[in-house]
Amino acid sequence: MKMWFALGAMGLMFVAVASIYVSRYKVKNRLIKAAVSSLAYACMVISGLIVLMVVFSGPVNE
Repeated sequence: MKMWFALGAMGLMFVAVASIYVSRYKVKNRLIKAAVSSLAYACMVISGLIVLMVVFSGPVNE
């Protein structure tokens, strides 16, 4: 189960990187640029918290 959370966190990181690229180089409207970059930073913070939770929860007893 922890593996799927970690993969989801990596997916959120990919979304964050793609959103930052789009907001910096493709979008000209300042309001849309701010919204897209805010989404990117939110995804990065959420994925960081998920990775932190997965790493510090320790090994799984199976």
